[in-house]
Amino acid sequence: MNFAVLFGGNSYEHEISIVSAIVLKKVFRGEMSFIFCDRDRNFYLISQDKMNAKTFSSLSYKREKMLFLRQGGFFEKGFFKEKKLEIDVCINLIHGRDGEDGKIASLMEFFGLRYIGPRLEASVLSYNKELTKLYAKKVGVKTLPYYVLRKKDKEYKEPKYPCILKALRLGSSIGLAVAKNKEEFEYARDLAFEFDDEILVEDFIQGVKEYNLAACKIKDEMIFSIIEEPKKNELLDFEQKYLSFSSSTGAKEAKISDELKNKLKEACVRIYDPVFKGALIRCDFFVIDNEVYLNEINPNPGSLANYLFDDFSIILQRLGNSVKNEKHIDINYSFLHSINGQKSKL
Repeated sequence: MNFAVLFGGNSYEHEISIVSAIVLKKVFRGEMSFIFCDRDRNFYLISQDKMNAKTFSSLSYKREKMLFLRQGGFFEKGFFKEKKLEIDVCINLIHGRDGEDGKIASLMEFFGLRYIGPRLEASVLSYNKELTKLYAKKVGVKTLPYYVLRKKDKEYKEPKYPCILKALRLGSSIGLAVAKNKEEFEYARDLAFEFDDEILVEDFIQGVKEYNLAACKIKDEMIFSIIEEPKKNELLDFEQKYLSFSSSTGAKEAKISDELKNKLKEACVRIYDPVFKGALIRCDFFVIDNEVYLNEINPNPGSLANYLFDDFSIILQRLGNSVKNEKHIDINYSFLHSINGQKSKL
């Protein structure tokens, strides 16, 4: 099976997506092509030997073959005819806007490409942190209390301290901060508003236990990764999250009880099935007084959370074989034919 990894996009997480793709190239055992979506949303076919940071930081990717999408796949222009890129399954590895907000999912469905990644509904629910909380409540998974600040509001509700502020539609810990007093709150608020017009505010719970669990569903079987307890300082910041996974050293399984493992897996299944079918996701949980709370859903986790799986390449192959696009509707114009047979004309 030949995979094509889509990465980049017009997003604050553009560079993180590049790192994810480079890591995936190193760890995956199998056929894999790389399609880069630059900041102007042009597509380029990047050869494996060019999959390094310099190719993108120097803009030399622009010398690579440009691709375009049309019905049935990605194509490159030739002197006499267009050449279709041979792809069995695409992998949506664009983080944040474009990749996780539903644009790529819509393109894949519209142009008929099979793909691993969140479908449109799943993208919408996981991209907006408030919608994520509402979805979790609907499926019976607890979340922390919150309220939303909006940039257009003239007055802002002041929280109890300490609190944590998160841009509503942004991941990768960008624009995230803990405020312990009014001065820090105002600074963190203004910083987050640089990235989004809405901010999610939650109480910051000191010393809370955090656990990450990745999963996908292949046919009728849920596949789980190990459960990781990420190392963090006061909070898991940008550098801790992304410089750590780029090292590809793997993760250690958390030492927790079977009871807690089962609770985390049950919450993950409630989140995943059936909305996220077709994707490999990572759920980040809090555990407070032995109760599980959803922190966030990562529908396109960094480097596909490969470091949490012992047999990642096999799982990806199996998932690729199982993904399906939405049902094609047969349109035969029978209604219009019936109208043509009548005396009245439209």
